[in-house]
Amino acid sequence: MANALEVNGLGKHFNKFSLSDITFTIPKGYICGYVGRNGAGKTTTLNLITHQMRADAGEVRIDGITYRGDPVRYKKSIGYIGDSNYVMPELKVNDLKQILKDFYDTFDGKKFQEMVDRWELPVDKKIKTFSRGMQVRLMFAGVFARDTKLLILDEATNGLDPVMKQEVLELLQAYIEDGEHSVLFSTHILSDLEQIADYIFFLEKGKRVLFDTREELTEKYVLVRGGLEDLDGKWQEKVLGLKESSLGFEGVMESDDAMMLPKACLIEKPTIDQLVVYMIREMEGERV
Repeated sequence: MANALEVNGLGKHFNKFSLSDITFTIPKGYICGYVGRNGAGKTTTLNLITHQMRADAGEVRIDGITYRGDPVRYKKSIGYIGDSNYVMPELKVNDLKQILKDFYDTFDGKKFQEMVDRWELPVDKKIKTFSRGMQVRLMFAGVFARDTKLLILDEATNGLDPVMKQEVLELLQAYIEDGEHSVLFSTHILSDLEQIADYIFFLEKGKRVLFDTREELTEKYVLVRGGLEDLDGKWQEKVLGLKESSLGFEGVMESDDAMMLPKACLIEKPTIDQLVVYMIREMEGERV
């Protein structure tokens, strides 16, 4: 059975930035968080996958299909929701419904209308008057009413209130329930991934830093804390992103290395946010 997404050796070169050798796979029925700081290359990667931009190297397959092999089917397999409304602002809901019906042969107008009614989206107002939450709901209705295989989110939870954000996370989990659909979720709000992401891809300066299941990452690394008196030169170099203050030290370590710590040190399971922050500190030599 084909994977939902296969990215092999993807690369794109600009004058002052290069995306290099990006490789990862998302099986069907899973959510992958694609994380990194602003400017790390997240949106460039998504533009290459959606073929809004041509890659200089590498190959992408969605449900086993390349863009070159079947560009129409490839494009129709993708649903996309970004951090801003991509629907023409002067349109109304029924105008969008007709456009989607004309453009996508798998579009289900009845399903679309059911979601519009459930979310009480106004059909008599122009989309430009919708709140951010209403626009996000409308974009989800458009995607979920089609037979997509991969949903790509680019900072889609930006600007949402906590209630709407939780609703979006629940929608993503419902989308993958049948084991045939998957999600690539690019975000810098790492807390959004804690409860839903199955895989984490961490990108920094256009290069892969790590890619693994969320469970494996939080098993492989631990968050460590202790007093300054506990710091020992024999092992402190193994603390990634070591941070020292008058209160003590903090950082992350590989779980196996943490066995050498003094018993007075605290060892905890890290959040994805903590893990990424300390890895960035380590790469930039921000030990203080």
